[in-house]
Amino acid sequence: MLENCRNARERWGGVSELIDRWLKERQELLVHYCELSGENDFSQTEALKEKFVRLCEVLVDYVSTGHFEIYEQLVREAREFNDGGLELAAKVYPRIEQTTEVALNFNDRLDGRELSEQDIKALFGELSKLGETLESRFEMEDFLIEHLHNVHAGKVASA
Repeated sequence: MLENCRNARERWGGVSELIDRWLKERQELLVHYCELSGENDFSQTEALKEKFVRLCEVLVDYVSTGHFEIYEQLVREAREFNDGGLELAAKVYPRIEQTTEVALNFNDRLDGRELSEQDIKALFGELSKLGETLESRFEMEDFLIEHLHNVHAGKVASA
């Protein structure tokens, strides 16, 4: 039994660190988003394009980490504890995937091409939609972390 407890702590203890790093990445994403959303001079197309490119790099990294690392760990944990988390994940993940599509479509708008002032203005219009989408996504992710990981933290810590 002691060995099982030790294994649980080793298996799930690192998940908290992974989530913490990911949430720091979220914070970086928000900094880039806020920096861009505060712009109002659309004539500096090259400087703005660089800011959009950086935002998109962080955005794609964040989304990828969520799908290929965080969600995978949360599902594994839900499966291991078998307390209804898989059903919850099955309801929420499709909604998160919709937000992923919005994020990736936004990223694809840059596709390495030159951007005119008109293109920049259009991106700012889409930036607002992206912000709303990210807000929704963050709420769903926080919900999943709370219900698929934090709920088990006490069980792992006492193990």
